[in-house]
Amino acid sequence: MKQSIRAGIITSVFLMLIIVRSAWAQEAGVPLTLEQSIDIALKQSVIIQSAREGVAVSEARKKEAFTGFLPKLSTTYNYTHNDPAPYLKQLPPSPFSYLTIGTQDNYTWSLDARQPLFTGGRLEANYDISRLGVDASKHEEIGTVQDIVLEVRRSYFTIIKAERLVGVAKQSVEQFIAQKDLAKNFYEVGLVPRNDYLQAEVRLADGTQSLVRSENRLEEAHARFNTILRRPISTPVAVVDILDYKPYGKAFDECLEAAMNNRPEIQASALKAEQAGKKVKVVESEFYPSVNLVGSYQRYGDTADLNGSAFKNPDNWTVMAVASWDLWEWGRTKYARDASVSQEKQAVNTLTNVKDQVSLEVKNAWLAVKEAEKLIAVTQTSIEQAEENYRINQERYREQVSRMTDVLDALTLLTFARASYSNALSDYQIALAALERAMGVIWRPADAALQQ
Repeated sequence: MKQSIRAGIITSVFLMLIIVRSAWAQEAGVPLTLEQSIDIALKQSVIIQSAREGVAVSEARKKEAFTGFLPKLSTTYNYTHNDPAPYLKQLPPSPFSYLTIGTQDNYTWSLDARQPLFTGGRLEANYDISRLGVDASKHEEIGTVQDIVLEVRRSYFTIIKAERLVGVAKQSVEQFIAQKDLAKNFYEVGLVPRNDYLQAEVRLADGTQSLVRSENRLEEAHARFNTILRRPISTPVAVVDILDYKPYGKAFDECLEAAMNNRPEIQASALKAEQAGKKVKVVESEFYPSVNLVGSYQRYGDTADLNGSAFKNPDNWTVMAVASWDLWEWGRTKYARDASVSQEKQAVNTLTNVKDQVSLEVKNAWLAVKEAEKLIAVTQTSIEQAEENYRINQERYREQVSRMTDVLDALTLLTFARASYSNALSDYQIALAALERAMGVIWRPADAALQQ
């Protein structure tokens, strides 16, 4: 009986292991496309969530600024005790020298309304500042999303490059093994010296080390990819190999123009410069008087129920226009205006600097794309030449008219050419992604609408 139970437990555990292993295999076996990877990253990124909270903050401040145009209501309730009760002293003295004119206990409730009529443009300027802040926050959010998209694309193509380099390293190791076996066979029959066999073994050891390093780089690329997508760092990773090459036809001037029109950092800086100008208007509003319409309704009583008293009616209301104007404050408003004007100039200078940095970024990215394009053409040709060189040297060695060193050198050159070609392809795609980010077109809000 116990043996049956033990066997059942073992069988259950074994089945669970098979299921878990199958799940892992399925998870790793379904490769992610680039679009799927970007979609996951955008949904999971806490940096983007933080940027969206920044937009929410700006929206709330905009609504807060709008309330400045609306009437304000306030209410108060107070209690006053007079000791003694208010009285009027009569002259000349008489039996009625003290005449009571009020009560000791006084309860008052007041409801007040205040509507701004003129503020020198302060309310309008404050609202414009908040409105511009919303737009600036939205552009900052777009910039954050574009940064994440760039990181996903860079990490995605880095994985593909690492996978191809692992493949190149494995192919190299297999070829070194074949050369080692060939040298061993020739050595055993006395056709070549032992030195040929030893050289092949040394090159095989070097190739094996390169394979280990390549596999480690691939694991590092997987870990970074999972971090960007905010998945467990050891989650199996499989991606679709889309490493290809299509010539990029845009000239630098076209790219620069696109960046000036689309780059969210430029648009956000321009809005902040406009905000700074509105802040000058806010300060200048203090040069003018402010006018408010004030209405008040009051109830009074000598008890808490506010039913009046023998000396005062229970209710009263008033409406008045109130104008206030600070005529002299020792230049405070002027100095505040000077400070805000300087801040506006700072914002304009910041915008100019941002444009300069974007221009440099576009130039560097465009040059990187062109460099990668040239390297692709060169390395593609070098692979064909290296393969032919390896074939010739291998045949010459079989015919014993060439040395093992020549074959191993040719194989090393072939491995280097294959790796260089994979590097050039991936570097091109990464440089292209960086250029699109520099132009501000790597992701636009319309892309999000298409995903929904």
